[in-house]
Amino acid sequence: MSNSGHPKDHGRRRGLMLVLSSPSGAGKTTLSKMLLEEFTDVKLSVSATTRPPRPGETDGKDYHFRTPDQFKDMIARGEFLEWAFVFDKYYGTPKADTVARLEAGEDVLFDVDWQGADALHDQMPNDVVSVFILPPSIDALKARLAGRAGSTDQLVARRMEDAKREIMHWRRYDYVVVNDELKAAYQRLKRILLVERLKRLRQLDLEDHVRMLLGEG
Repeated sequence: MSNSGHPKDHGRRRGLMLVLSSPSGAGKTTLSKMLLEEFTDVKLSVSATTRPPRPGETDGKDYHFRTPDQFKDMIARGEFLEWAFVFDKYYGTPKADTVARLEAGEDVLFDVDWQGADALHDQMPNDVVSVFILPPSIDALKARLAGRAGSTDQLVARRMEDAKREIMHWRRYDYVVVNDELKAAYQRLKRILLVERLKRLRQLDLEDHVRMLLGEG
């Protein structure tokens, strides 16, 4: 599926950073995949990490694989929009990659938690559009988590507590989508993307167009 059936943007535009967050099991990953399949000009952010590649992973496509020393040098040079140290490994979002894509008119999709969303917004507030995905109910969320392969009562209970902590930060986001029905939730997410693309600050040719209209060009 392509985005050829969508309204064409008038002139050049700057891309946006579409930041998605949700508790585990709310459907964020599925919605992200649907968006990437439909919109060829939306690209998933590629993080840098110090963990070793897994079978089938490619440097520059799945992750930018770096040594700990290389990663620390990037931190010292201020090359990350956000970074974290998780389970003895570093993860971060390289700024240069994101900026290049935005300037090329591509939108960059981020799958991060509320702390990552806050960090991205602090770095590039005019480019970030943040969306929080909520489940329709706690019972529905628990059923989704319990249905995952390898789930145990203890694991589900821990993930439910994590989910509640994540949900507490929903007010930090620009938009909130309740994933009560997948197709309907996806249509809401898609409308957010299409409307945000039309914001004045992202329309790069408007200044010249207005000057032409006023005879100043």
